[in-house]
Amino acid sequence: MSSDKDSVNGGRGSLRLAPTSSEIEEQKAKLPRQFVNFTFYRARPEWLLLAEGDKQLCRAEFVKTVEEFRGKLLLHSYSTVGLRTNVDFMIWRIGYELEPMQEMTARLNKTEMAKYLEPTQSFLSMTKRSMYIDKDNPDHVEDRLHIVPGKSQYLFVYPFVKTREWYSRPPEQRQEMMDEHIRIGSKYRSVKLHTTYSFGLDDQEFVVAFETDYPSDFLDLVQELRETKASSYTLRDTPMFTCRQRTLAECLEALG
Repeated sequence: MSSDKDSVNGGRGSLRLAPTSSEIEEQKAKLPRQFVNFTFYRARPEWLLLAEGDKQLCRAEFVKTVEEFRGKLLLHSYSTVGLRTNVDFMIWRIGYELEPMQEMTARLNKTEMAKYLEPTQSFLSMTKRSMYIDKDNPDHVEDRLHIVPGKSQYLFVYPFVKTREWYSRPPEQRQEMMDEHIRIGSKYRSVKLHTTYSFGLDDQEFVVAFETDYPSDFLDLVQELRETKASSYTLRDTPMFTCRQRTLAECLEALG
């Protein structure tokens, strides 16, 4: 029979100890925070009047310019054609510095296609570890500092602002209300939440993005969250964008 030490730390079939506080802090230190940007574009009416040959050249230059920044940024594109009237596609950018995002935008502004595109919404945020603890998994090291996007077909994005009264509530009360949120969210395993923070960076306080292959699960999740206590402290959570993951070439092709 193996010793207690072997049963915990040993080989096949052994139990794995939960990480210690120092181990959690060490893992957190290895994960630098990221800047996150969601930029939504709409094609101007003049685009539809262009000859097809001119459109092809514009699309090719625009895609080539974006692709040149893949080494500096994580980039994913989504089509919103037919899902909203004020936006046609979105580029999700994630990086450790703001300079590549600004450089990329400046380069895109010089493309021929920029004459026919209008950025209608842009949300800037950063990753940050949540202050609320999942009490069912208190020792789980959740990687909230590092976003790995683009794993699902659908993305739902919206800015989020809480009331000032929320921040005046005692931490224990806020944790209790967030416990309810966490319990509900755990029921919808097909929906992955990315929460990023905009305090002092942009107009909203948070930008939330939900990835899933099943929009019906996201709808049911949001409906259930509306009935929670924490929901009464929501000041604003619009506009909401339903996005379908597509290559950038496919997004531009859908513009007509």
